[in-house]
Amino acid sequence: MTADKQFSRSPSLKNVAYSQLKQLILEGGIAPGTVLSVRQLADQLNMSKTPVQAALERMEAEDLVTFAPQQGVLVRHVSIEDIANHFEIRTALESFIVRRLAGRLNDEQIQRLEANLVAQRELAEAGDMLGCVKNDAGFHFLLCEFHGNQEFVNVMHRLRDRVFQVVFRIVKQFPNRITKTYEEHRSIAEAVIDGDGELAAQRLVIHLRNGWKPFVPA
Repeated sequence: MTADKQFSRSPSLKNVAYSQLKQLILEGGIAPGTVLSVRQLADQLNMSKTPVQAALERMEAEDLVTFAPQQGVLVRHVSIEDIANHFEIRTALESFIVRRLAGRLNDEQIQRLEANLVAQRELAEAGDMLGCVKNDAGFHFLLCEFHGNQEFVNVMHRLRDRVFQVVFRIVKQFPNRITKTYEEHRSIAEAVIDGDGELAAQRLVIHLRNGWKPFVPA
């Protein structure tokens, strides 16, 4: 049985290719600016070209790669403009969210937020940068989820991959950032739980600015 025939019976193979390639790109296994061929990537993943091509087309729609004529597949850089735009969107959206959530979390939501923070502290103490970045995203998604507006969740999902690239890049360049991120998250959560929306929003904006200031113009 050829690989392509096998793929036709296993549609999930393109999802495997997508997952593996996306992880390589987001975590820096394939550096931004790298140009590769579909054949090279297929060989690297030990797959046929068909699922790899499908995965790359999906990632092109997400602005992670670009098909370069006569060259191959280009892994996109996250530009300063991209970073500034994402910073602006998140600042506006998340400061609104924490203002609205202040003093309104129920016991179950507080417990979930606390569990995230405990895990975050443990990951920071262990020096697990990748785990901390994933947990960082989890903290912000929890707040968005608690607000209850599905459109806000959708916006955060659309930003997720590009934000992950930026945050992981920052953490690798400034490893001590993971501890500071935990402390800032803790202070935001405390203000939300205590019902001080303005303080929570101020701390949220400072937190985002502190994390992204190496790349976002003042």
